[in-house]
Amino acid sequence: MGSGISGLVDHEKLTSNNGPFETGLGDLPESCIALVLTHLDPTEICKIGRVNRTFRQASLTDLVWELKLPENYQILVKKYHLDKNLWSNSSEESRRLTKKELYARLCRPHHFGSSNNKVFWMEKDRGICVCVSWKEMKITGIEDRRYWSHISSDESRFSTIAFLKQIWWVEVEGDLEFEFPAGNYSLFFRLQLGKTSRRLGRRICTVDQVHGWNIKPVQFQLSTSNGQEATTKYYLNEPGQWIHYHVGDFVVDKYSSMPTKLKFSMTQIDCTHTKGGLCLDSLLILPTEIGPKKSRLTS
Repeated sequence: MGSGISGLVDHEKLTSNNGPFETGLGDLPESCIALVLTHLDPTEICKIGRVNRTFRQASLTDLVWELKLPENYQILVKKYHLDKNLWSNSSEESRRLTKKELYARLCRPHHFGSSNNKVFWMEKDRGICVCVSWKEMKITGIEDRRYWSHISSDESRFSTIAFLKQIWWVEVEGDLEFEFPAGNYSLFFRLQLGKTSRRLGRRICTVDQVHGWNIKPVQFQLSTSNGQEATTKYYLNEPGQWIHYHVGDFVVDKYSSMPTKLKFSMTQIDCTHTKGGLCLDSLLILPTEIGPKKSRLTS
């Protein structure tokens, strides 16, 4: 598609300086151009909008950009106040956001809930993503500094991670209610074995406290309010890097008018041995087409 755009631009250069009886791309009706642009992805639309003034006007129309928005964008905009501070002042003529402006707004991270520990955004035209901090989860012993410590980190979207020093019983639980558009979604826990630090600008991961994760697997579970369930088990044995552990997938029906309710957990409750040296960052939900095909995704 990129080569096609280049061809259009080159053709415009060749025809724009011809005589008065020659036609060029600028003579195409704006509505026809807009209809063609609906078949392109957002990056291509912005590029082709630079061909000439007619193409630019066509690339800004609501017809083009509404098709790039999630089906339930009006619900998201209203519930999460995505148009906040984007209306004109009362002293000026009021103006609603264009569909392109709404698209750009949805592509930015938006915190929701009673704190800043949950965030959602749109990944171009490929669907809505949600990330939930460990602070929104119920974690055994999380307030006892003998077991867990809270560490500031520039490797977390939420600037803080939970580090497990040592414990016999690991149990992490959480829930989420969100207005996902219809589609297939995958859920992941973001974990790392070892504690990261910076020394002279270099990333260093200390793994001397890592133990107990290769004896028995960790169990991950997912369930939805409409009866979908998934269970997976992994041995944690790759220290020094953040890994997204795939918990399972769920489907949001296009006929559903209610928010999707999820419950998720991570447990290792074999008390025959201790385990430690684990960093817990967040839970990530992605459209399945974006998520990895393999069971784990390193980052």
